[in-house]
Amino acid sequence: MAAVDSVLFDLGHVLIDWNPRHLYRKIFDDEAAMEAFLAEVCTQEWNAEQDAGRTTAEATAERIARFPEHADNITAYYGRFEEMLPGPIPGTPDLLAAVHAVMPVYALTNWSAETFPIARRLFPFLDLFAGILVSGEEGMKKPDPRIFERTIDRFDLAPARTMFIDDSRANIDAANALGFQTHHFSAAPALADDLRRRGILSSEDPDRDR
Repeated sequence: MAAVDSVLFDLGHVLIDWNPRHLYRKIFDDEAAMEAFLAEVCTQEWNAEQDAGRTTAEATAERIARFPEHADNITAYYGRFEEMLPGPIPGTPDLLAAVHAVMPVYALTNWSAETFPIARRLFPFLDLFAGILVSGEEGMKKPDPRIFERTIDRFDLAPARTMFIDDSRANIDAANALGFQTHHFSAAPALADDLRRRGILSSEDPDRDR
């Protein structure tokens, strides 16, 4: 395994807790009704189109046209987007700061260009990144190999010496195919152990139980 000289982070579900349920539990009294709404109306697949560059106005209008009885709840998806972001994933901002202290850190995120400024405002640790590539600004999203290739070119990365961290198996597989070193994220303690194993962090950085 080659030495790592840069780390490329995913953001949602790795550093930032993003989940529409944080919002819709305030709107729905019935958990089953909420889950049905998210499975049938404002679905993950629908949201992913915004991550690939579609505007939130277009997306909202399309859903309301299909599901007019849910117009208010559809409008809330992007109108109250901040409420889907209650805080960071426990432990990973500390790891980001520790890695940043020893080598450059970058981010590659599937995120709408329109809503990413909300995350920028809420999470100051995003300023630690030397560069962030946002899928909605590029018109393509992970796991498309082209967005990884654009990231390599934009930030002058050497995949064999770059550790890519993501919670999605499809994204990890795409990065592996391009020669990145990878970590399939589940929780901060396992990531901390992997960073130590690769020699990126010392045993003192940061506490493994944090």
